[in-house]
Amino acid sequence: MSTVATSRSAVDGAFIRSRLGSFLSVFPLAVWTTVHLWHNLSALRDDGGEAWQKDVTEYAHPISFFVTCVVVLLPIVIHSVWGIARMFQTRPNLHRYGYFANWKFILQRLSAIGLLLFLGAHLWLAWLHPRMSTGRAEPFHDIAHQMHHHGPTTAVYILGILGIAYHLANGMHTFLMGWGVVSSRAALQKLAFLSYLFFGVLLALGWGSVYALYEAGR
Repeated sequence: MSTVATSRSAVDGAFIRSRLGSFLSVFPLAVWTTVHLWHNLSALRDDGGEAWQKDVTEYAHPISFFVTCVVVLLPIVIHSVWGIARMFQTRPNLHRYGYFANWKFILQRLSAIGLLLFLGAHLWLAWLHPRMSTGRAEPFHDIAHQMHHHGPTTAVYILGILGIAYHLANGMHTFLMGWGVVSSRAALQKLAFLSYLFFGVLLALGWGSVYALYEAGR
């Protein structure tokens, strides 16, 4: 009897961790990422440098900075730990079934690995290191100069945003199916279309921001 109870408890714990991990991938990470990419487009404005600095790097109050750390960094850590654990628990079966869903599964994993590296470098170089070394956020002219004159930086951001767009769009698709929000065939077809649309929107926002920073670095 105790063995059955222990097994059921383990299943319930795995279910809760799975739900928490998938929930944090959408709220607040997907929401915050979309807003963050949108704010980066302020580099396109005539006063792009000042607007970008205000929208992307400045905080109205010290509490805002702390809230951002909790709302963004903590979910990233939790979701990353959950995702790494899932990589060891599940295996793709592409060698048996070459379905499109299996390819999406593999791409989701590859994008997750790439994002883990990209976000680690981005958070350190653009967020933490400037504040620790100079006491302020990364200046607009620094990142704009790097984006225009340092090819590897531009390439990393282009690929990183591609990974973000795919990982979030596909994750949103999986989240809504897993939580039972959609179940009928017609609803699933609409959901697939919306996930492609979300992917396109994120890609446009992100690559538009890269272009704005690249042009500002001339």
